[in-house]
Amino acid sequence: MMKTSMVCIACPLGCKMEVETITNGNTRYIVTGNKCPRGEKYGVKEMTNPTRMVTSTVKIKNAHLSRLPVRTSDAIPKDKIFECMKELEAVQLDGPIKVGDVIIKNLLGLEIDVIATRSM
Repeated sequence: MMKTSMVCIACPLGCKMEVETITNGNTRYIVTGNKCPRGEKYGVKEMTNPTRMVTSTVKIKNAHLSRLPVRTSDAIPKDKIFECMKELEAVQLDGPIKVGDVIIKNLLGLEIDVIATRSM
């Protein structure tokens, strides 16, 4: 039996929760401290497969700014964030780019795209 404390980010409430892991043949999770059902779902997911949306910028030429804001189309596994950032660091685009354009298709083989969040 192991307890992990965390702050839920599933909604604006920011509940302080505890997730208890019980292993006796099969693994179960008991979430306490959440004020909505999304908190329980978040707590279990955080213990089994934590993911995050990535927002960043990439280099762009021929635009009024030198960096273009981008984000992933879906959350990626937390352990892949540094690899993702290395991929983004290597990108250099030529303008014009429209909001929603795919900058990197199938990032790291995860079937998640990196898309532009601003036209430039």
